[in-house]
This record gives sequence, structure tokens and C-alpha cells, in this order.
Amino acid sequence: MHFHEISFRVRYGETDQMGVVYHGNYAQYLEMGRVEWLRSFGISYRSMEENGIMLPVISLSIQYIRPAVYDQLIRVRTHLKNIPTVRISFAYEIEDETGELLASAESDLAFLDTRTRKPVRPPAELMEKLLE
Repeated sequence: MHFHEISFRVRYGETDQMGVVYHGNYAQYLEMGRVEWLRSFGISYRSMEENGIMLPVISLSIQYIRPAVYDQLIRVRTHLKNIPTVRISFAYEIEDETGELLASAESDLAFLDTRTRKPVRPPAELMEKLLE
């Protein structure tokens, strides 16, 4: 299914005193992957919010396999798990520059009306691009 990949270097401020990425920062890496996955379709979180739709995380699961460390080039691969309804589900792999798996994760997000906070269908623009 549809996937997107980003790469970046681990920054010093993301690590602990041992130079290992703090576990909570992985959620931010996954968000970076989702934001860029969406942008690859020409859609931004900002534009969705301006059009009355927010996309909060409703579940997140991360399996840590090997530590990411300071100054390491890492890759976040974001996969759409299925065609979205009022929920959108992603799977992720975080790898080092050699392709070694550092972590895998899954998340579910809900499309919500920003005013009522009730579930809504995904933006038509996104669905059109996914079904092309």
C-alpha cells in the first residue's frame, strides 16, 4: 500500500547522557513520518485543520529493537495499513543507514471535526489521491 520515507540525523538534544535516543522521541519521529506521508499527496495537517478536520492519535505501539544514537542517520518508513474510514492506521519501520531495524511501530488516528470533536470521514482530496 502507500508508503513514504524520510531520513534525518539524530540530534544531541534527543538523546540521554549515554547518547541514546530517549524513548519518547520515537513518537515525534513517527509524527514526522506521518506529516511527510500526507505532504507527499499534496496535503498538509495545517490545511486539514483549516478545513475543520483534526487528526489525533488514538493508539500507538512501539517495539524498540536496537537503540538509535546521537548523530546517526536514521530512516523512518511510513506505510498506510488500509484505506481509511473515520480512522487511519499506519505501520512504521525505523532503520539505521545500513538498513538495520531499530524500531517498528503502529498507530491509529481518528479524523475529527475540530468544532464538535466527533468522527468524520477523511477529506475527499485525500481519498481521491489514495484511490487513484
